[in-house]
Amino acid sequence: MSHSKLGVVGAGQLARMMHQAAIALAIELDVLAVSADEPAPLAGVPPRFGEATDPEALRRFSASHDVVTFDHEVVDLETALALEAEGRVLRPSAAALGVVADKSVMRRTLHDAGLPGPDFVIANDEGEVTAALGRWPQAVLKLTRGGYDGRGVFVVRSSDEAMAIAGPVFAGGGRFVIEPLLPLDAEMAVIVARRPGGESVVYDPVTTIQVDGMCSEVIAPAQVSAQHHAAATDLVARIADELDVVGLLAVELFLVGDEITINELAVRPHNTGHHTIDACVTSQFENHLRAVLDLPLGDPSLTTAHAVMVNVVGGEALRDPRDLLADALALDPGARVHLYAKEPRPGRKVGHVTICDDDLERARRRAWAVTTALDTPKEPS
Repeated sequence: MSHSKLGVVGAGQLARMMHQAAIALAIELDVLAVSADEPAPLAGVPPRFGEATDPEALRRFSASHDVVTFDHEVVDLETALALEAEGRVLRPSAAALGVVADKSVMRRTLHDAGLPGPDFVIANDEGEVTAALGRWPQAVLKLTRGGYDGRGVFVVRSSDEAMAIAGPVFAGGGRFVIEPLLPLDAEMAVIVARRPGGESVVYDPVTTIQVDGMCSEVIAPAQVSAQHHAAATDLVARIADELDVVGLLAVELFLVGDEITINELAVRPHNTGHHTIDACVTSQFENHLRAVLDLPLGDPSLTTAHAVMVNVVGGEALRDPRDLLADALALDPGARVHLYAKEPRPGRKVGHVTICDDDLERARRRAWAVTTALDTPKEPS
């Protein structure tokens, strides 16, 4: 399928970076965009316009492509299932998208498969929230749909606090997955690329550092024991097989004592794999394209002792990082800066910086120096 026409539903920074990988392999790629000022069209990716939740837009888009993939999971799933029944090729499948698009479905699916996850309840009303807070005085409420980058995730330490959040959500027809607040020793992530026949490659696990529920920093390889490294790698490969994922699967993991438990899933390129562009033989974006087009997968190995990726996040001053680029680049000739051409807002990811170095702490200092120069708020140590 090396000459197939590939369509990407979504036109954000993930689609933009897929296109960068597609150029080297002469893969014909375009995107389903909402507007011309999204990151992918601004980089020259041909857009077709429409909403991913619009059945007619999805149908038109799929009709003109041999394979359709996604840069997000907010898709009309009923139409996606119908398109597959009609013979359209969606990778990942509508079934895999359905698992990750709804946290209640994800939790039930993983539990039924015997895969490790936190205890949970699915709350449809205030009474179920009260019952959950009776079991776990400190809990995490997660909207079943639509949350990302810390949005839609609420840590609560009392029933009153939970009710203040839950009431408006239930009034609007929403639901929650509620989980106990775990005593985390570390957070990790692992990405696997998988072809239709089941062949897969797994990237080295990474340590992730979160600020307000959003990934701030990624350290590769993960700063964990060899046993945890192997266990995380095996677990994520097993999940990819269980869900029959084609393309990329990214799994966020919690480390609690010696136990690894599953936090979140995504069936697309992921923020925790952005370092692979500069620090691996084959980036996550290239391997996603190879996988969905059923091409031989590339080597996922790290090419450096340590890589640190820090997200460029909009600060309160709302300075555009493009206006600060010259000074940031002058700080470190070895820094790899990736900007997404997004307008800055407080807490919005607008780029990332990757540093490769033989010394981990030096890599972290270098990455944060450049990122801070691009107006990212420096989180206190």
